[in-house]
Amino acid sequence: MKRYKRLGILVGVLVIACIATFALTRYEEKKEQISNSDEVILEIPTDSVQSLSWEYESESLAFHKEETWLYDEDEAFPVDEEKVNELLEQFEAFGVSFVIEEVEDYSQYGLAEPVCTIHLSTEDTSYEIKLGDFSKMDSKRYVDIGDENVYLVSNDPLDQFDVALSDLIDHDEMPIFDQVTQIRFTGTESYSISYEEESNGSYSADDVYFTQEGNPLDTSRVESYLKALSSLDATDYVTYNATEEELQAYGLNAPELTVTVDYTYENEDGESVPDTFALNISRDPEELAAAEEGEDGDISAYVRVGESQIVYRVSSDDRQALMAVSYDDLRHQEVFWADFDDVYQLDITLEGTQHTLTAVTQDGERAWYYGVKAEEVSNGESEEAEATDETLTEDTEEEQQEALDITGLQSALEALSADSFTSETPTEKEEISLTVYLDNENFPKVQIGLYRYDGTYCLAVVDGESVSLVARSSVMELVEAVQVIVLN
Repeated sequence: MKRYKRLGILVGVLVIACIATFALTRYEEKKEQISNSDEVILEIPTDSVQSLSWEYESESLAFHKEETWLYDEDEAFPVDEEKVNELLEQFEAFGVSFVIEEVEDYSQYGLAEPVCTIHLSTEDTSYEIKLGDFSKMDSKRYVDIGDENVYLVSNDPLDQFDVALSDLIDHDEMPIFDQVTQIRFTGTESYSISYEEESNGSYSADDVYFTQEGNPLDTSRVESYLKALSSLDATDYVTYNATEEELQAYGLNAPELTVTVDYTYENEDGESVPDTFALNISRDPEELAAAEEGEDGDISAYVRVGESQIVYRVSSDDRQALMAVSYDDLRHQEVFWADFDDVYQLDITLEGTQHTLTAVTQDGERAWYYGVKAEEVSNGESEEAEATDETLTEDTEEEQQEALDITGLQSALEALSADSFTSETPTEKEEISLTVYLDNENFPKVQIGLYRYDGTYCLAVVDGESVSLVARSSVMELVEAVQVIVLN
């Protein structure tokens, strides 16, 4: 009897357990009922928002809007309006993928203690948007906006709200210089550069930048410098509201170098607008004073755009690139940089013997010949001209000359480049000299002398003025290129 009684009790317990399990299952099914949705759950016009704040991990940021957006803790902080608006724009039409209705346990979605909570307010409404965990099924973010539902969203707001205060600063912009009219340097360098098209100050049509003394600069070097200015990564700010004491501490009360660029840019209407950009560059005065020779790379460097209150830290490499603005930095490094198509005659003196190479046009083709002077071809005019069979024969009635291949000579001449610049007077033997005749009324010829200097270098003298030291090996390649021609 007792056994039947125990069996009945067990059966009763089992029935109760089954009923409870069934009820719990039905309850969970009801609670976990998820339905697809393409509902837009928030429509908040960006320009209607008057305050924005959020808490994420250890970061808590708050902003309010007057005429512009201001940082609550320090209204002097320069807020980037576009970046704040980008944060808000996603809520203009905030859509969802799934909805979980009548939620009672928010903890299972990570919403009892949200990962991030966003607060928005307009003139008449406040919003609280909580961001929870990711769903395990499809890695969508759980979101709660306070309407007793939980939503799954495809576009996670945290992708944009995972930012620090430093990400929201309105950095000074580095402009793109569409057309530069003048560059001025003050400080360690003190001179100006002007832009002049079709100038008669150089024998190269590519030269458009000139110093105030009229010296031509290497266009590619000047434009590379301007590109370095435009692409400068000025984002590592050390202060956004510099005081006079801070400017002094960073060496920017009296910058080592100030670069000022006058330029024009094209506005949205396609009009050219003149503008001026200035950059101040310096190093930490205390570190500089304590540094030993050769420790330049370890000294903190800073820049400031014009009168901006933001001071940025820059790398030593960037500072050195920005400071490389001397005349020697920006001038042509080549001994001879004219377009070789403008050359129509070369008088070359090697080992006391002069050799003449002349470019002439024959049957529409340009060719070089040895021992024929341009005036013999062009009847006294110093320009390239049509040649005849008679002008290309020797007086001794030798056979007509063949055209020369001067590719090696041209390459060797164009490869002569300054290792350093100097005004020293040559004292050693002349290795080779050339008179280069150009089809240019302002610069009809250029005279180049290359003198032995030591075992490593030769001294280049151009139009009677010492210019630079060039690698002796480069000079020897030029000598060998000439010998190949004249000995054949």
